[in-house]
Parts: sequence; structure tokens; C-alpha cells
Amino acid sequence: MFFFFVGGVEQEVSKVIKAGAGRCINCGSVADLVEYEKVLKMFFFPVWWWPGKDPTMYCKNCLLIFSSFAYIPTQPNPIYKDWVIEPVFNFCPFCSLALNSDPTLLHACL
Repeated sequence: MFFFFVGGVEQEVSKVIKAGAGRCINCGSVADLVEYEKVLKMFFFPVWWWPGKDPTMYCKNCLLIFSSFAYIPTQPNPIYKDWVIEPVFNFCPFCSLALNSDPTLLHACL
């Protein structure tokens, strides 16, 4: 007996919490903070839904859903405005993005 099954689990946006809350880690466009649901699909039809654990970021441009802990802020953070990144860092200690050849330049999160 041969059985063929087509199905899988997807993440779908259920509600936008804050529009324009950050930037996409893939394409750099504006991303929204959203609540999401996981959806079990069998033969491309949704069968079962359950809520996701934490709010995440969603990019409408590239349709990427990514962790809200990895987003790039849209506005500079005033807390870090007087801080200078030491030249020994290859990555920003605040947002973990790779730095340019001159790490003393102001970064997007500063």
C-alpha cells in the first residue's frame, strides 16, 4: 500500500501590535511587531491553529517572520547617543550587526 501525504506547519500573522516597529534583518525595509499563529496544513488546507509563544517581527516586503530580539530599530536610541564603539569590536555590542571598517563611526542603533 502506498500513501502520499502533503502537509506542513507554517507561521501566519494574526494581529499587528505595532506598525513600523523596526527594520527587517533580511531586506532592511520597515517591519511590524505582530502576534502570529502556527498553522498545520494538510494538502494545502489549514487544519489546526495554535498561537505562537512571543510577539515577532514581520516584513511585508519579503514576507519574513523573525524574532523580535533580532530586529534593527528604526529610530536611534537616545540612551546610547554619547557612547563610542571601541575599535576592537567587529560587531555592534547593542544590535549585533557587523560594523564597517571604521567602528568609531555612528551605527544605526546609536
